[in-house]
Amino acid sequence: MARLLSYRSSDGSPPSRRSLAGFARDASGDISLMFGLLAVAMFLFIGGAVDVGRWMHARTQTIAALDAAVLAGARVLQLDADNSAGATQAAEAFYTENTKTRIPLETDTIAFQATDDGMAFTATGNAYIKTPFLSLASIDRLPLVKLSGAEYSKAVLAVGGNAEQSIEISMMLDITGSMGGQKILDLKDAAKDLIDIVVWEDQGEHTSKVALAPFSAAVDAGSLSPSVAQAPSSSVTFNFRDGYNRTWKKTSSCVSERQGAAAFTDATPTGANKLPAVYTSSGGCSITNPVIPLSNDKTSLKAAIDGYVASGTTAGHLGTAWAWYLLSPNWASVLPSNSRPANYGTSDTQKIAILMTDGDYNMQYCNNSSTTGASAPDRNANGYSSSKLSCTAANGSSTTQARTLCTNMKAAGITVYTVGFEIASGSTPDTTMQQCATSPGHYYSAQSGEQLKQAFRDIALKISSLYLSR
Repeated sequence: MARLLSYRSSDGSPPSRRSLAGFARDASGDISLMFGLLAVAMFLFIGGAVDVGRWMHARTQTIAALDAAVLAGARVLQLDADNSAGATQAAEAFYTENTKTRIPLETDTIAFQATDDGMAFTATGNAYIKTPFLSLASIDRLPLVKLSGAEYSKAVLAVGGNAEQSIEISMMLDITGSMGGQKILDLKDAAKDLIDIVVWEDQGEHTSKVALAPFSAAVDAGSLSPSVAQAPSSSVTFNFRDGYNRTWKKTSSCVSERQGAAAFTDATPTGANKLPAVYTSSGGCSITNPVIPLSNDKTSLKAAIDGYVASGTTAGHLGTAWAWYLLSPNWASVLPSNSRPANYGTSDTQKIAILMTDGDYNMQYCNNSSTTGASAPDRNANGYSSSKLSCTAANGSSTTQARTLCTNMKAAGITVYTVGFEIASGSTPDTTMQQCATSPGHYYSAQSGEQLKQAFRDIALKISSLYLSR
């Protein structure tokens, strides 16, 4: 039999109705208090959830707007490194447009500015949302971006590796006699600055390499000479216009332009397509700074540039041709293994030539007959009275040749930037630079050393891509 439990009074008698009613009143008071506390907790919980939900929605919109804004600002800098005011204006416009539907905020001090010497564009400040419900727990507002700054959007100008693309850049640099003095110093600074921007540290999956093609009256093929230059006799005797015969010596590594079907192409330098050696009275070449094939060694590239010496006349077509050769996969077989260009049309590789000169192209080469009856490999056609007899430039003037080479180089898929340094508007060299450029926006007319540096920097930034570092 189950045991029955009963409630009894202190004297053992059964409880009265009054006693049971008192107990009920005591119990209902406790329950009401507990329910009240629970109701407050539920109110705070639900209200807090509403506040947090509003905060998360506003935060998502804000961060997305910041990302869009800094990319817009950085893009302006990429096209015009001096336009920081325009970059800020563009960023503010994007931020405003992308936060139109955001709920009202308590404060918004978000601002934008260029940083890292113009190589980045970032957001600063913060934005706060009011919390009507959480304020009951002394949480009056919440920041939409981490106060540590870790979430402040920052757009960085990057190249290749950061943008999942490799780049190959060749620079044709005029180191003729007219570039002497301050001008050659300005060129050195400009070219080295570009190298610092476009050659990044991590050369893993994607690479960035620069080749150098300095020129004056000829091009010094340097260590490539045995592979790319013809190897005729060590000296040749020429008939000159003044009636004298002179014996000129072959230079060790200087070359001129090739003729025939391959004259305006990047055909592999083998057999008849090799480049003619240059002969001079002393056997020395006017240029002693050799070409440098594609390299990512910034120290070596900048050291080579520091060694440039200005001298000689202006065979701009030779510099143009070599800017092409050093990017051509057809020349891969004669280049060092780590300097071999990618194939044309490689989707993840940009090929870019930068052509810089300060004057008219006034030096071309031609075929000559020597006193021995042989065709001279040297093609000196400078037009002076001491030039060789019957000297005709079969390929045309240096200017004509350069323009044809530019047309064919662009057709091969190479983007061409050009820089005219202190050349008159409307002049022949100015026209040549404009015609060689991929588009009007790829041509720069620099009228001072500072403008030359800015032109090279702008080119470097245009080559660069943008990515969000945070």
